[in-house]
Amino acid sequence: MELTVHIPDDIAPSLGADKAGLERRALEALALEEYKSDRITKKQLREMLGFETRYELDGFFKAHSFYDGISAEEIMEQVEAAKQLGF
Repeated sequence: MELTVHIPDDIAPSLGADKAGLERRALEALALEEYKSDRITKKQLREMLGFETRYELDGFFKAHSFYDGISAEEIMEQVEAAKQLGF
């Protein structure tokens, strides 16, 4: 889906970024808010943001000062990953 947001011309310069930078910031803000509101899953959040690993998502959370609890499903995923690595 493509979404267009209107920003008044007199406000746009004060946002301090080029069009691509503003598009990314808007996407990140929307995606994080939707995740916080339980409207999308962590997997969907990663997909929206184009992250391939949970470590990238963890970095995103840290950069946005958002600290998310870990779910039982994620613990099981980590256990399985550790088993595959021989731990």
